Amino acid sequence: MNKQPLRSDVINFLLSKRNFSETTYLEIGVRDPKDNFNKIKAAVKYSVDPGIEFKKNPVSFPFTSDSFFEKLSKNEILDENIKFDIIFVDGLHLAEQVEKDIQNSLKFIKDDGFVVLHDCNPPTEYNAREDYYSRIHKIMGYWNGTTWKAFFKYRKEKSLHSCCVDTDWGIGILSKGSAIGTPAITDNPFYEYNVLDATRKDSLNLVSFEDFKEMINNI
Repeated sequence: MNKQPLRSDVINFLLSKRNFSETTYLEIGVRDPKDNFNKIKAAVKYSVDPGIEFKKNPVSFPFTSDSFFEKLSKNEILDENIKFDIIFVDGLHLAEQVEKDIQNSLKFIKDDGFVVLHDCNPPTEYNAREDYYSRIHKIMGYWNGTTWKAFFKYRKEKSLHSCCVDTDWGIGILSKGSAIGTPAITDNPFYEYNVLDATRKDSLNLVSFEDFKEMINNI
């Protein structure tokens, strides 16, 4: 469920642990900046969205994340050597795309930076459906998509640390250097929802926001 605190609170907590004047933030999939982007407290902020859902689309880079990272890698925008403290991924909620966004984001975060993902803890199989448009004939309208599958895949990666803050539809967090959780031991080779549902604690490494803050404070 859409619990509080919100994703912006989790992101701002992580940013608050750094020298504000040096913080750099990137948001992938903005929609309306009032939802999250405008709430983020970082010295330098960039946003990426093709503007399909929000026609005004007042973002830094009005194209897809694939195009953004391709241009960034070719040094056509910003600087190919740029590193972000946090990259927040909230674009197309399908596992294949989220996996690409994670892979690209890991190349551009600082060694102690974080990739943060929304919608990692879908409460029902309906919320975790692939078809966004089927929402029109159901009473439960929110769409988490299959983001959880991409997050779970990286939860199995031994070179990464990860957890999911149990709030706001599940805030997945990946780190290369900060010890925020050990890899999942659950086997779910076909990414079945019923396996996720039976093993959420391990599959996602679910933690409360309070426990997450304590963990970060002790790093």
